[in-house]
Amino acid sequence: MQIADRMGRLGTESAFEVLARANGLAAQGRSIINLGIGQPDFSTPPNVVEAGRKALADGHHGYTPANGIPELRAAVAADVAQRYNAEIDPDQVVCVPGGKVTMAFAMLMFGQAGTEIMYPDPGFPIYESMIRFSGATPVPIRLYEEAGFSFDADEVLDQIGPATRLIILNSPANPTGGVVPRAEIEKLVAGLARHPDVAIMSDEIYSRMTYDGLAHVTLLDYPEIRDRLILLDGWSKTYAMTGWRLGWGLWPAALAEHATRLAINCHSCVNAATQYAGIEALQGPQDAVAEMVAAFDERRRIITDDLNQLPGFRCIKPLGAFYAFPNITGTGFDARTLQDRLLEDVGVAAIAGTSFGAQGEGYLRFSYANSVDNIREAVRRIGDWLSAQNVGPASTD
Repeated sequence: MQIADRMGRLGTESAFEVLARANGLAAQGRSIINLGIGQPDFSTPPNVVEAGRKALADGHHGYTPANGIPELRAAVAADVAQRYNAEIDPDQVVCVPGGKVTMAFAMLMFGQAGTEIMYPDPGFPIYESMIRFSGATPVPIRLYEEAGFSFDADEVLDQIGPATRLIILNSPANPTGGVVPRAEIEKLVAGLARHPDVAIMSDEIYSRMTYDGLAHVTLLDYPEIRDRLILLDGWSKTYAMTGWRLGWGLWPAALAEHATRLAINCHSCVNAATQYAGIEALQGPQDAVAEMVAAFDERRRIITDDLNQLPGFRCIKPLGAFYAFPNITGTGFDARTLQDRLLEDVGVAAIAGTSFGAQGEGYLRFSYANSVDNIREAVRRIGDWLSAQNVGPASTD
């Protein structure tokens, strides 16, 4: 068989590969602590589960509108209005089976041979993968550790050229846990006035997960770019609903119909019962969200403090999401080698920074969506192993 050349441009998400290897070792009887996969270790709130069960019992078994049932899109619009004081038209909401679908639709809509799409590096690996698949050229936006893994707005603006069609932003960010300061976003938005034909996709899937009293800055705060802004959010992280596969994109009015048409061609519609669970998640009690974020905050402080005690590690405190992204250059190991050795030798799953782009060399991603006991035990194992490798004392930088 001869498949299309574009299949060779399609990448993958290494977290799932590491998960499979970790599960394989666990099946052999090995003690494995998984700090690799990016999903909450909490259960979906019971009221949300009950809403999904009830929807099935009530007979919601058939097709729904491709962009989502009207009640769900209205619930999204109401949630956005409540959280951001931003009025949006429910007809601009397209509900899809997970956040990746909005990403893919945006890349397919704007990417083709001869165009460029800009994306964060280090960043979620599907960005670069789908940009290449679309035929466009990926242009990395460098994130700087010393700036809390933010970008430099002037540098980003200087990278925009005549072939630029789309800029992807992600804050709070995967894999770094970085949050872009409002001042840097405002500088970028102001500069984008010189590039009125460039669209923006803002991945805000971790919008409810910020720490130290930091408020989330949404791109919806800037009406001057609203007519070219694609906003990505969903239920997976906030409500521990990764397996339910439910996300939403807010599209400019001129693009919502195109996104809906892509949905019709790709997946017809989202699972019907899941959509009713999504309504309950948005409209029901939010206590479980607050409790989950508080637990992540405690773990964030513990894992950062503990990682900074390891020889060769240096870890800034993340301000969002549930990832720590320590600099491991002081260990003398490259990222992929250290990822593999930690899994095979000590039973700790983490993800090499290079899985998230070229700028990820010298870093590992740890998900602290795990118990405090497991986090502490994982870091202890790593410390013992590093000592056995004669890695020097912890950095004092």
